[in-house]
Amino acid sequence: MGHERDLVYRMSPERSMSIREALVEASSFLGSCGVLEPQHNARLLLEHVLGLEGTAFYAALGDPFPASDKEAWEAVIARKAAGEPAQYIIGRQEFYGRPFAVSPSVLIPRPETELLVEAILQHGDRLWPDGAPQALDIGAGSGAIAVTLAAERPRWRVAAGDISAAALEMAAHNAAANGAAVELREGDLLAPFAGEAVDILVSNPPYIPAADIAGLQPEVRDHEPRMALDGGPDGLGPYRAMLEQLGLLQAPPRLIGFELGMGQARDVAGLLEQAGHWNTILIVPDLAGIERHVLGVAE
Repeated sequence: MGHERDLVYRMSPERSMSIREALVEASSFLGSCGVLEPQHNARLLLEHVLGLEGTAFYAALGDPFPASDKEAWEAVIARKAAGEPAQYIIGRQEFYGRPFAVSPSVLIPRPETELLVEAILQHGDRLWPDGAPQALDIGAGSGAIAVTLAAERPRWRVAAGDISAAALEMAAHNAAANGAAVELREGDLLAPFAGEAVDILVSNPPYIPAADIAGLQPEVRDHEPRMALDGGPDGLGPYRAMLEQLGLLQAPPRLIGFELGMGQARDVAGLLEQAGHWNTILIVPDLAGIERHVLGVAE
């Protein structure tokens, strides 16, 4: 990443610069600092600084870079060069077409998790075509899963839990901002929902083996919350714990869906089979073909 002095960013002072030229220059700087996808990150940050997005941003590329935004622009590029995720710098990440506020207290929502939501919606519609199932998201984080389920299916009753009070505050903010009704409870995994009837259980828990965290990309390792990453010695601890806690509920959920890490699908599918509550076990790949989600369905 270079020495600290290399992470101070200053726009070229020789002449006035267009917005497009500022974008190109900053992208080159980020690339030289080892930032992945430097053009994408620079564009996100520039849209944020200028208060423009979409067609308005592209229409302005030929305009002079506003002198009033120079200091803010240099500051966000320096933060990005130092490894801070762009989503934390701008405080926002889109998920399933909706804006979600994010901070270092929550994991940044990933595109692959949208596929888990899509699978839960699909199977939920099939299993409860006229009903209003109770859906529970464990490990709410920013609320991306729970808020999306509630917004996409207003008749569903959606609840979510997290062990982090700061994460629940963020989830509550995002639920309100997106007009979604989600009940939030603080506690460890299923414990806050003991005695409840749950039809759908969904979770994107910590799944990275503890020994692998040191080798993660610095953006993830050094900035995203450790408790949202560390899945114990083999990364499967949270899945085992949730399955062991099913007895806290009135009955096992008819539909269960987990997100997981590369190479874990067969192990997690095996855990669901051993539990014996679901007669159909499905493994769902992400867009890169990686086995990313496991679903259990009681037909």
